[in-house]
Amino acid sequence: MHSLIVTTHPETGSLTHAIAQRIGDAIRAIGAGNTVTHADLVAEGFDPRFNRDDQALFRGTGPVPPDVAAEHARLDAIDTLVLVYPLYWWSFPALLKGWIDRVFTQGWAYQDGADGKVQKKLQRLRVHLVGVGGAGADMIERRGYGTAMKTQIDMGIFDYCGARVLSSELLLDADSGAAQAHLQTAMEIGRKIGTPMS
Repeated sequence: MHSLIVTTHPETGSLTHAIAQRIGDAIRAIGAGNTVTHADLVAEGFDPRFNRDDQALFRGTGPVPPDVAAEHARLDAIDTLVLVYPLYWWSFPALLKGWIDRVFTQGWAYQDGADGKVQKKLQRLRVHLVGVGGAGADMIERRGYGTAMKTQIDMGIFDYCGARVLSSELLLDADSGAAQAHLQTAMEIGRKIGTPMS
């Protein structure tokens, strides 16, 4: 199994980065040919702005921009995508959303058919989502944020492209002493990801 772990946190010493590292370590520890690549979109300087070249690609009037082609190649080389991100306004940070906007392109991730049906092109991809938030589970539940995120992200993005979201975790109360527990949970998430499916 070949995994790509994508993070988008501006501080390399953050809990988000530590969780991503623990997940990767646990996947590798399972063995069985598991490989892990980390992509820190902040450190890499990925440009999340959907620009004229992206619009031309969407319309079918221009080629794939080089930075997007590089991301396609990176994703084509893996079968498991793990996104580890802080919750910003009950969703992805803008950088991660921009990565999705620019990289999950028509023609590569999905294809609009002439009959109005969408061809889902990422059915081979397994996805695991790990959001890290300071709020508590009671607030998430009371306001319906968890359901909204699953609708927007799990269904609205990945199911639209055919990718299978195998796990979607919110590690909450991160600002009130739950960090150590989250690091242990990260190891458990990594072990589950890295264990071959029967």
